[in-house]
Amino acid sequence: MVNPNPNIQQEVIGLIPAGGQAMRLSPLAGSKELFPVGFQTVSDGSLRPKVVSHYLLEKMRLAGIRRAYFVLRSGKWDIPNYWEDGTLVDINLGYAIVRLPYGVPYTLDAAYSFVQNAVVALGFPDILFEPDDVYRRLLAHLSDSAADVVLGVVRVEQPDKSGMVDIDETGCVRLIVEKPQQSDLAYGWFTAVWIPSFTEFMHQYLMALELPSQEILLADIMQAAIASGLRIEVEIFDNGSFLDIGTPEGLVQALRQSGDRLG
Repeated sequence: MVNPNPNIQQEVIGLIPAGGQAMRLSPLAGSKELFPVGFQTVSDGSLRPKVVSHYLLEKMRLAGIRRAYFVLRSGKWDIPNYWEDGTLVDINLGYAIVRLPYGVPYTLDAAYSFVQNAVVALGFPDILFEPDDVYRRLLAHLSDSAADVVLGVVRVEQPDKSGMVDIDETGCVRLIVEKPQQSDLAYGWFTAVWIPSFTEFMHQYLMALELPSQEILLADIMQAAIASGLRIEVEIFDNGSFLDIGTPEGLVQALRQSGDRLG
């Protein structure tokens, strides 16, 4: 592929964790990543439902990303059945299986052998976000900086629904606080890109752990990475937004917004 950022030598690969059980939306007839939110116009001019993960894949493709992996838990076979090889969005899709259900880092690490030498573009398939050029801007920032990780952040009004980010005057992350009930921090992160140094750090960190008794958060890995000397920076999207459809409230809001656009 032609790399969207010529200063980054590695291929950019999308990494999409889809190992959750959607307990907050249970029961569902299928995977929440395939929940229809809005419509798309097809070649004959008619409307067809558009599943939530479609929006993420479109944004990756707009940044020039041509390969991505969904990481699934056993039983979520409707996702590869729907997306197949990715022809619908012009991305080569592959699938990995996570067998350690201890949080997003373990899910991502299940694809380690596929992405260890690549630049990774992380995308949560149940989050709708703007603007469309998020990954282009994140990859440009990564290419032009000394960062190991670049987080996409926006201003948030409900800190208990986001990973809140403490940023210093140079744009480096000092601290990530996961979904605090109250916070003086202004920005929450919703997506990220990183170079192989962070992929390797996460892999070695998890390999050194005994199997945990509770969920390990990606914020935990990032905080440990900062403490070890890795550099995490932010790209602020002043007019951006994100919406998690993995909660009943978020799904209702997303459906209302899609209905408003259709009307």
